[in-house]
Amino acid sequence: MFNRLKEDIDNIMHKDPAIKSVMEVILYPSMHALLFHKVSHKLYKAKLYFLARLISQISRFLTGIEIHPGALIGRRVFIDHGMGVVIGETAEIGDNVTIYHGVTLGGVGTEQGKRHPSIGDNVIIGAGAKILGPIEIGENSKIGANSVVLKSVPKNKTVVGIPGKILEDII
Repeated sequence: MFNRLKEDIDNIMHKDPAIKSVMEVILYPSMHALLFHKVSHKLYKAKLYFLARLISQISRFLTGIEIHPGALIGRRVFIDHGMGVVIGETAEIGDNVTIYHGVTLGGVGTEQGKRHPSIGDNVIIGAGAKILGPIEIGENSKIGANSVVLKSVPKNKTVVGIPGKILEDII
């Protein structure tokens, strides 16, 4: 556990040039939200749904970042200026993903099963982006600020606009 914590601290320090010390990282809502999520996710997997949701709601109140306890989150995920981030129950986030404020990884209906996006490794999701439905965002892709993505994105692509379009397709 301490290795993962150190990994997360090092990742935040690497990705945010405003950080001057480890002590500042401790103040980051991203750290708190991800730590709360680790606890709530374990409770969720143990089918202690109410306790899991209680912890996730406490985290939301304290950090402004809402992560459903069922979401799967990889290593070295950084939520920068996280206010307003929403990550749904069946969302899956790979390793080394950066998410900026106001991002929603949401569903588009009330059906059962996979309803939220899967985000590949090394993806950057710009501020205010909405990625909706059971779609996949390929590794090394970038989602532009305020984009609304409703269709899967292949790896190594950049998506912008409403609705989101792959950059090379609109140039």
